[in-house]
Amino acid sequence: MESGLITPIICEKAAKPIAPYSHAYVVAPSAQLVYTSGSLGVDPQTGVLVSEDVGEQTTRALANIADVLESSGSSLAHVVKVTIYLVDMADYAACNAAYGKVFTTNPPARTCVAVKGLPRNGKVEIEAIAVRKTA
Repeated sequence: MESGLITPIICEKAAKPIAPYSHAYVVAPSAQLVYTSGSLGVDPQTGVLVSEDVGEQTTRALANIADVLESSGSSLAHVVKVTIYLVDMADYAACNAAYGKVFTTNPPARTCVAVKGLPRNGKVEIEAIAVRKTA
């Protein structure tokens, strides 16, 4: 991350995060933001879900987001907020395990909610907000 553009916040007075995420990010006023649409774990070559496994779907959804961010002048390293939609909260741990392999340090602020269903019968959908590298 470029110095001064985005700063992760871990508040010592708040409860510690229960998964790989930061409490918040401060974004410099000069920064340009990229808002991604939700991404499923769909293989871009075949157009179908990579598998029934929520971990594999999470990994693929994040790879798809990485590709979108790169084409937008950003990257996963510049993500400041993520929203995860899970069809079943029983998949929370498996989703976190895959997510934590991508965001290993200063993970973005994050929300995870349960939803009734997702397109293509996906188990997870992820959207992100990132800062452009050259803001």
